[in-house]
Amino acid sequence: MSFETYLAFRYFKGTRKGARFLSFIKLMAIAGVAVGSAGLLIALSIVHGFKTTINEKILGFAPHITVTTFTDQPIYRADTLETFLTGFDEIESLQVVTEGQVMIQTKEAITGTLLKGISDPNASSFVDYLSEGTFDLSVDSTGLPGIVLGDDLVQTLQAQIGSIITIYTIQGIPSLVNSPEIQQFRLSGVYETGVDIFDELYAISDRQYAQKLFDLGPTQAHAVELKLVDYTQINQFDAVLGEQLGFPYYEETITSKYGSIFAWVELQENMIPLVISVMIIVAAFNLIGAVLMMVLERTKDIGILKTLGGKSAMIRRVFLLEGVIVAGIGLTIGIGISLLFAYLQLEYQIIPLSEENYYMSYAPVELRFFDFILTTVVTISLCALASWLPACIAAKTDPLKVISYGR
Repeated sequence: MSFETYLAFRYFKGTRKGARFLSFIKLMAIAGVAVGSAGLLIALSIVHGFKTTINEKILGFAPHITVTTFTDQPIYRADTLETFLTGFDEIESLQVVTEGQVMIQTKEAITGTLLKGISDPNASSFVDYLSEGTFDLSVDSTGLPGIVLGDDLVQTLQAQIGSIITIYTIQGIPSLVNSPEIQQFRLSGVYETGVDIFDELYAISDRQYAQKLFDLGPTQAHAVELKLVDYTQINQFDAVLGEQLGFPYYEETITSKYGSIFAWVELQENMIPLVISVMIIVAAFNLIGAVLMMVLERTKDIGILKTLGGKSAMIRRVFLLEGVIVAGIGLTIGIGISLLFAYLQLEYQIIPLSEENYYMSYAPVELRFFDFILTTVVTISLCALASWLPACIAAKTDPLKVISYGR
């Protein structure tokens, strides 16, 4: 251990009589650094958790790219388009769908929704979010095909597994010669993603019944939904697909379709840590007062050290080290607080959230090693910078005045 380090730790302990006020100042400085660093790490872990959770829900549930037409007309040869798209290695799975607005009714309630007819239930992401019942779209023993609804839609309809669901739709203006198409289903399953725009929107049936309701031919469909192997390549593949398909096809990416949600998450990730970082800056500059008090307390010692040949640079390093010691202890406590919070939140969900507003029932936490490294570097650097001014004052102390006049 160097002489400067030894002195810094000796002065930091503050064993001298009458140093209680100085000890209190040091404790406040340590507490400030601890609260600031813990606040930043907790904020970073929560915003990362928000981003990851919402991205997983949206990217895992919704199609990455949806191929439709520029007009309201359906895709007339969806089978040919499906065959063409299966040739791309970037596509993990695809689903030919028929969808449109319908009225959905039970004995207790009626509402509007979006009926989505799918061709392959095994390739559907709805299966992964099934919360009740089974994902069975086949015809049961009573002759009714199965249907799967979102949790919010089920609550609106006051339905339960086994309930008879009536769906009807109409093209154009209702009249005696233009009656609605009607199809009854039996509720076989309920899915729940925690995202309202999904849970209250879709009714899932076999595609053949959706084609009948919307008066489409066997090779016609409204869209082809694509899931990519690597979702980070959505925009790049969309550009390639646009060149390959051309008119009359139109591709819509998940980032453009749900752009407002992704923008909301990005805003949180960018702004909240910036605001919380102010706490560390305030705590670092509190060190100016703390280290300055240490300098004033050790004025006579500084004079003696200089008389014995101690250089100004050595004196400066001693009090810089004192500031770094305060920062190190506060940072260690702050990291401990953030880790304890992460454990409690993951195990006991001590911060609940409104799922209607935040798409999740509790605040998610995701710890990243880089955040701890960044917080450590920033905190130590700011505290060392804040300690520089009082350390320079200590280094400029005149030993003659101190020894002669006691100040």
